[in-house]
Amino acid sequence: MAARNKARKRAFQILFEADQRGSAVTDVLADWIRHARSDPRQPPVGEYTMELVEGYAEHAERIDELLSTYSVGWTLDRMPDVDRSILRLGAYELLWSEETPDAVVLDEAVQLAKEFSTDDSPSFVNGLLGRLKDLGPSLRR
Repeated sequence: MAARNKARKRAFQILFEADQRGSAVTDVLADWIRHARSDPRQPPVGEYTMELVEGYAEHAERIDELLSTYSVGWTLDRMPDVDRSILRLGAYELLWSEETPDAVVLDEAVQLAKEFSTDDSPSFVNGLLGRLKDLGPSLRR
């Protein structure tokens, strides 16, 4: 598995854990970093994982607003928890991270949905992120 793919998967796991715990993503990130430093069996939290989590945290309010606005028939609270975390990460990468091509962001998000969520989730994730991609930079504030 490519390094960025692993980093993205770990970032998704941190966002998901924060959502489940009702904690700030930066607090969960700090917990993961501390745990990796104190337990040699745990892999270190990589730079790209930190960049993704911190980037999402910086734009979390706007990302949730966009996901609520552009998800047809779904409120943020009604979305499966896994999908919500994947969408949050994907929205951050599409709109604020210029390092990864949009097609790769969409593909990686769909792969996460296939691995961790329901049978309907990949198309839902692809459709909503595709809508955000099409609207692009005009969504940033």
